[in-house]
Amino acid sequence: MLQLNPNLTDLVADAAAGLRQRLHATATVTAAAPGRVNLIGEHIDYCDGFVMPFAIDRYIVIAGCANGTAEARIATALDEELAVFKVTEPQQIGTPKWSNYLRGVIQGFQDRGHHLAGFDAFIVSSVPGGAGLSSSAALECATATFLEGLLDTVLDTREKALLCQKAEHEFAHVPCGIMDQFASAFGKPNRLILIDCQTGEPNLVPFDNLDLTVLISNTMVHHELSDGGYAARRKHTEDGLAILGKASWRDVTAADVSAAWTQLGDPINRRARHVVGEIARTVAAAAALERNDFEALGPLMAASHDSLRDDFEVSCAELDIMVEIARKIGRAGGVIGARMTGGGFGGSTVTLCDASKAADVAATLAAEYAKATGLTPQIFASRPSQGAHLVAQAK
Repeated sequence: MLQLNPNLTDLVADAAAGLRQRLHATATVTAAAPGRVNLIGEHIDYCDGFVMPFAIDRYIVIAGCANGTAEARIATALDEELAVFKVTEPQQIGTPKWSNYLRGVIQGFQDRGHHLAGFDAFIVSSVPGGAGLSSSAALECATATFLEGLLDTVLDTREKALLCQKAEHEFAHVPCGIMDQFASAFGKPNRLILIDCQTGEPNLVPFDNLDLTVLISNTMVHHELSDGGYAARRKHTEDGLAILGKASWRDVTAADVSAAWTQLGDPINRRARHVVGEIARTVAAAAALERNDFEALGPLMAASHDSLRDDFEVSCAELDIMVEIARKIGRAGGVIGARMTGGGFGGSTVTLCDASKAADVAATLAAEYAKATGLTPQIFASRPSQGAHLVAQAK
């Protein structure tokens, strides 16, 4: 069934109420940052490729205020444990585990010469965790935006996204590329974000056709990206590039991979084929959107999923089932294209479809998926939404 997206205004009210109830404080700064889905361009953001995500209208909201001490006291609706740590000294990895995303962002501000004082904060979220929708990047970007408000400063958007990426590398030990944080920071309504991961430049791509929407289907199968699967794939791409003797994957052609197939060896040769193919597919998808040729996206999304399944091996049975159901619904049933999204090993799929048929498509996806797996998926529709921003700030 198609779920309704929680209203951002309600999330802001919930965060303020949680702050009062748990920490007996009144919010003076409230920040929101969205999760993201990637329409196409997977596992190539760390390969100098192109990716094309958008910010979804599911948010992490942080409401808080200065508390006159040297400590941060942070609570969340998702955990009874309170995070308490000093913000006037260098940050260390600590507990609870979720607090490390905030600690990393705080360290980033300290590295830039900002002197933080203690604060109280409460966190709420409508971004499903472990669903491949970048809840971690949303938490990082919400934290950075909250600290901007608290310090009465504004970081360059690109700098803020890179600060958040570094926090994930160093405090969560996930070697992510720039896509997740860029999407959460740069998101705009009715715009996809084509990110050149070689130059770090984001370009907004129109998604103005209100007759289309994207269904995001959480398979309810989750795997930690820090458990080695993500890092192993990234190392495969690094090893492949070294064998090919190129400075960047942008310098590699399909012919180069084919010529070095035996030398690369399995599975590195298949990883390389995915990277080169996915870069080309993403560029083609952006061009199709520019000319309003949405029908061209279907085959590109299909090829992307097949490559992620067979060559990069980051899909799983549940993701494949969800995509196959969407494919069987087909264009006559309102589906333009479908693929897995995110790091893989579980998580979500994206289905581009006619908005008028979205409810029917979602119902079929849910029913057939439950029949095949015994799991009840979470399915909601989203269009591109606003990136990280301050919602309220006392003057």
